[in-house]
Amino acid sequence: MSIFDEEGRKIIRNHEIGQDISMLSVEELNARIVQLRQEIERIERELAAKGSTKAAAEALFQRK
Repeated sequence: MSIFDEEGRKIIRNHEIGQDISMLSVEELNARIVQLRQEIERIERELAAKGSTKAAAEALFQRK
């Protein structure tokens, strides 16, 4: 087994907030950034959907 053998290296696919990233390569760090940006977009879409639902419910039950 070579000292450059990558087989023994654990591949981390998901990012966990606060985890040690010091051993990640530049490519892995860039992949994490892409992953996190996609997750932010997904959360923002969900917030927008919930906001629309809330506004519709408030309009329906608004007292006059």
